[in-house]
Amino acid sequence: MLFVLVLGSGVAGAHEVAGSRFDSPLPLSLLFAGAGATVALTALWLAVTERSTTPTERRRQVLAVPSPIAQPLRYGIQGLFLVGVAMALVLGFVGRQVAAENFATVFTWPVWFRGVALLAILLGNPWRTLSPWRTIYRGLVWLEGRTIAVLGTYPSVLGGWPAIVGFLVLIGIIENLTVIPRSPRLTTVILAVYALVMVGGATLYGTAWFRHADPLEVFYRLFGRVAPIDVSSTDDGGYTVALRPPWRGCLDPVGSFPLIVFAIATVYTVSFDGFTNTRLFQTVLFGVRDALGTGSGSSVLLYAVGLAGFVVTFGIGSWVVERLGAKTGRDWIAAARWFAPTVLPIAAAYEVAHNYPYVIRNLGQLIIISVRWVSPGVESVSPLGWLSLPLFWGSQVVLIVVGHVIAVVAAHYVAVRRYDSPAAARRGHLPLVVLMVGYTVLSLWIISQPVVSG
Repeated sequence: MLFVLVLGSGVAGAHEVAGSRFDSPLPLSLLFAGAGATVALTALWLAVTERSTTPTERRRQVLAVPSPIAQPLRYGIQGLFLVGVAMALVLGFVGRQVAAENFATVFTWPVWFRGVALLAILLGNPWRTLSPWRTIYRGLVWLEGRTIAVLGTYPSVLGGWPAIVGFLVLIGIIENLTVIPRSPRLTTVILAVYALVMVGGATLYGTAWFRHADPLEVFYRLFGRVAPIDVSSTDDGGYTVALRPPWRGCLDPVGSFPLIVFAIATVYTVSFDGFTNTRLFQTVLFGVRDALGTGSGSSVLLYAVGLAGFVVTFGIGSWVVERLGAKTGRDWIAAARWFAPTVLPIAAAYEVAHNYPYVIRNLGQLIIISVRWVSPGVESVSPLGWLSLPLFWGSQVVLIVVGHVIAVVAAHYVAVRRYDSPAAARRGHLPLVVLMVGYTVLSLWIISQPVVSG
């Protein structure tokens, strides 16, 4: 695996939509200032209006799906997704070795990895239903007639570290920084390794392995916190569908230090992916290569250094927040556990802004590939033919600003929960507001670079 990563390292800008130049209708400096001011004024409004109580559970049910409908639907979706994964494993080897025309590459990276992330952001985590590894494990348990966990309980010392390492390797490095997503056969190799690790781990430790070690399960579970539509299972096997504020799921702390790192990594990774499309990144990349002689691994080095910087910055921010907000019993790690979920709306907004055209375009391509097995003469279509560059760029700006505003609201309510007075909550919230305003400007600068520099 390490050999494949070294050979495949580079910069794979797979998600960009347009390469033409677009001039913003406003001067970029004015746009950046306005977006930062929007985030800052939201925090100020929350403070001066004395919104000092935790919001009540505002969940408005809009639909109930009874068990006789929900169960066949659930099994059908599970089976269909498992078939899709099996087809990717087969067609990646025997199909035509062209990324845009092979089921494995079109299904795996954009439709599965990124498409399910967008689904989690909208509807909550669907992975417990979709996960092919859980489906296979359930089949093995059914055949065995008992729960399978050869080594017993999942080791607490591992915590969530297997998932964070898997996420950084699978999404942060392999998907974003190598040419592997362009190779159907290498994509199949990655899927096969992923499947063996997940199913093998589950046979050793049971379903706890999926919860702690499956990088996509943790990734989608964190994104599911920001979903404005809450799909919940009922005791009889049905579902309820309800609307809720998008910050509501971000008010509870994460359970461990690895999940703090994971939450920060979700923000950093999608931002770094966008940054790799800029000329500045190319300049830095080649400068590092020349200075250190690190060759094709330079992009991985930059990714790792940047991630460390993000985690350290958030840790320092949490320490400052705790110093300003708590009078006694200060614990910056506990503060980080509480405030880490409040950055998830930022990650989710950037994920949608950066990847929705990538997902839609490839979903259309996947449908065409599937239909051609029945009707070979079907022509390709462009599901994004209506999306002009100004509209795409404008949607990115709106999504990013809205995501940061939601994050500010979540952080305010978490500060209210954690600290013992409105004044302490305002003091504790202030450093996070500064960080979020700065990150708003940074995010907008990143998305402006490909279109401004052409």
